[in-house]
Amino acid sequence: MTATTASTATVRTYRAYARPAWRRILFTREMAIIALLAIVIGVSLVAVPHFDNPLTVTYLLRDVAPILLIALPMTLIIITEEIDLSVASIVGLSSVITGLLTHAGIPFPVAALAAILVGAVGGVFNGFLVTVVGLPSLAVTIGTLALYRGIAVGLLGTTAITEFPREWTELAKANIPGTPVPVIMIPFVVLAVVFAVLLHFTPFGRTLYAIGLNKEAAAFSGIDVGRTKFILFTLSGTVAGFAGVYFTLLYSNARGDNAMGMELQVIAAVLLGGVSIFGGRGALHGVIAGVLLIGVLGSSLRLAGVTSDIINVITGVLLILSVVSASLLAWLQKRRSAAIGKRKGRAGGDAPAAPRPTR
Repeated sequence: MTATTASTATVRTYRAYARPAWRRILFTREMAIIALLAIVIGVSLVAVPHFDNPLTVTYLLRDVAPILLIALPMTLIIITEEIDLSVASIVGLSSVITGLLTHAGIPFPVAALAAILVGAVGGVFNGFLVTVVGLPSLAVTIGTLALYRGIAVGLLGTTAITEFPREWTELAKANIPGTPVPVIMIPFVVLAVVFAVLLHFTPFGRTLYAIGLNKEAAAFSGIDVGRTKFILFTLSGTVAGFAGVYFTLLYSNARGDNAMGMELQVIAAVLLGGVSIFGGRGALHGVIAGVLLIGVLGSSLRLAGVTSDIINVITGVLLILSVVSASLLAWLQKRRSAAIGKRKGRAGGDAPAAPRPTR
């Protein structure tokens, strides 16, 4: 008995890695934001008076430093399809704790550490409500946004504490010797490297993308989704607490309403930097470029005499365009994949049928 059979081998490829490496690196949303940042800087240097002044660089980096810091853990949170709207309120609460403890005569390093711990506790509480109680992070952090801000204002009222050790306020405003770059950029770079390695070069980072793409599948594959998200919210609160200490020293001012609205700036920068609001996609270099783009654009427009209201409008338009463009590209890619699948299906249908076994 003889039999003749036809066998075919189907090779499945991941489309993104089917392209050359240089295209995978250059043709991304993150690189587009970096290119746009370079263009804005170039135009500002030519067209905006005093933009090339070293003081402009100093004040620009000082202003965006808290946003840069908070954007690091926020990137990881949004990649897992969650969000933390309470970060600015934690900054305000950390600022108040720093001011009250310093005013009570406690050494500043101890007061700063206590403020950072308070931020960490705020993140732990967010993580508990999201991962243990099972509430949606949007609802939880809207509630804790109001809760933490209310505690901060309740502790200090409408007054402000402006007396802080001079050596610490001078350190917060100091530059790296011989450069216009503020000292705060040193801890930011250290944290950025840590978060970048964590996100892009460790199994933990891969689990974040897996959770963002499909948390049920991630859980079935053995990933502890709850514990992972709990860690992220704790990190977010801790970094926001540190940003609150820096914010207090930079402006020599502890108030309950410090950093009001900063959470929207952070989220806008993260989304502008290429992180998908639906989770599963994003990179830290794009987020850093997004923060700097918003900062450079705002600085150049202010130097050009544009009002803050117009700057907010332009920033909002940029954010909307970034989200719309991401959705449009995803839609086009889906249609292209569907069209390729149909063509392959027709090609398979036209192929001659395999001969039946013969006896």
